[in-house]
Amino acid sequence: MGKLIEGDDGMPAEEVGSWAKEKHDYLCRYIDISRAARAKYIGDRKGGTKNGGATYIDLFCGPGRCQVRETGEWIDGGVVAAWKKSCEGGAPFTQIYIADLDAQRRRAAAERLRRLNAPVIEIDGAAAQAVKEIVTQPNTTHALNLAFLDPFDLANLSFDIIVALASLKRIDMLIHVSQMDLQRNAVSYAIADESAFDSFAPGWRDKVARGQSQQALRQQVLQYWRGKVADLGVWPSTEMRLLKGGKNQPLYWLLLAAKHELAHKFWATASNVEGQGKFDF
Repeated sequence: MGKLIEGDDGMPAEEVGSWAKEKHDYLCRYIDISRAARAKYIGDRKGGTKNGGATYIDLFCGPGRCQVRETGEWIDGGVVAAWKKSCEGGAPFTQIYIADLDAQRRRAAAERLRRLNAPVIEIDGAAAQAVKEIVTQPNTTHALNLAFLDPFDLANLSFDIIVALASLKRIDMLIHVSQMDLQRNAVSYAIADESAFDSFAPGWRDKVARGQSQQALRQQVLQYWRGKVADLGVWPSTEMRLLKGGKNQPLYWLLLAAKHELAHKFWATASNVEGQGKFDF
């Protein structure tokens, strides 16, 4: 989580690394490429009945405005960038749900979205609790839903979040998995009585051998997690994008999990991946 600073609009903002621009670019590319599919769920059907709508869900929304640490450039946060891109494509989201454990960040994001006339709803609490409220709303039950899961580390990517979202009939999830956390802490997580692995990939202790090389351990935990996600009926993409820091250090894997084959075709185009289809340890 980046340091809070005063934004160029006078509200709280977040300091981020230059890689955040790349992350938001992939998100916006996906939103743009999927605009025709989203448009089918917006507005009225023949006869005047309402379509299900198209919702955007961000459980780690941050303040909605960022400054790139290396350059000083001001950029929109993910949720603000997502809303703007949906409007530019002529298929704006009909509802935006945001949550963040830090209420100051969440309130700043909500205010920025309201200034852009976005249909934003704030949900209080941590992601794993907020998502349970969101998935029970009528306008997510029948909608085409896109969730952006962008936690700081593995511990915050609780598997309960993915279970809750998978209960929705139509759900695409764009997920950040912290390669940096996995790289640095896999061994300590594996030997601890309780660790981030237990939240991220429940049941891993019965499926992953701990007395193996670090590389094999990391790979097996990730593959076990992918299998658990797939078992929910939201298939993780084979196309994954590795985001790196300024010193070329691996930071996050960005991937899609979705129920519909069309979503995976959109992501394959949006990510424009060549040679990135395997986890690189």
